[in-house]
Amino acid sequence: MPELPEVETTRRGLQRRLRGLRVADVIVRERRLRYRITPGLRGKLAGRRVSRIARRGKYLLFYLDDGCLLCHLGMSGSFRITGGGQAAGSHDHLDIVFGGGKILRYRDPRKFGAVLWVGGEVLRHKLLAGLGPEPLGKGFGGDYLYEQSRGRSASVKQFIMDSRVVAGVGNIYANESLFIAGIHPARHAGRVSRRRYEALAAAIRQVLQRAIRKGGTTLRDFVRDDGQPGYFGQTLAVYQRGGEACPACGGVIRSSVLGQRSTFYCPRCQR
Repeated sequence: MPELPEVETTRRGLQRRLRGLRVADVIVRERRLRYRITPGLRGKLAGRRVSRIARRGKYLLFYLDDGCLLCHLGMSGSFRITGGGQAAGSHDHLDIVFGGGKILRYRDPRKFGAVLWVGGEVLRHKLLAGLGPEPLGKGFGGDYLYEQSRGRSASVKQFIMDSRVVAGVGNIYANESLFIAGIHPARHAGRVSRRRYEALAAAIRQVLQRAIRKGGTTLRDFVRDDGQPGYFGQTLAVYQRGGEACPACGGVIRSSVLGQRSTFYCPRCQR
């Protein structure tokens, strides 16, 4: 699944290439995604100009003249920019055509994504209203995590992956952040000290910022808006490295399952 750095990488690429363009046409080939594509989308988008593209958690927000297109890439979704000469494939469910022939094409083999028109205040939409603070924003830090964690018996890994606590920390980056902070992923969230949460918040910011700089992590389906892979996967310390040597101590990285998600950690470095 594309995580926050992959979505942010996509956002930056699309913003650079689509900002200021006006929609000429919309072609919907398949409406049945996780949430059905908004009916009458062509009439809502045609003639409107893209003013900016933002991100909230793992959602992309295409702001147009008087509304917003709310998108989620699901498990395998991606956006590509192409010209009119490239035929659509079987998993290419939506084309947004701009003046001059440039096409924004949405591809989603597993159909777990979302493309929804929101005419009002998009941040109040039910998919966004309950999200926690952005991990790279001002409202996030060690004090915040400590206060939110009091009385919680869930694992610290599940805690930081809860989008109601913090928006956009997915499985890959939760594993990597906990390793950097030296915290065992199965430790109860309510039993982590304020000092260790300060280290964890700093690690989350560090890992996400590094991943964004490198263009995200390519796992299975994710590539950037230009079709090129992200390269952060080449520097992962523990994720998908079960049985290999820990880069810090040389011990063996272990794997387990927490909250139905693959979890990787070093039992020597993480307590």
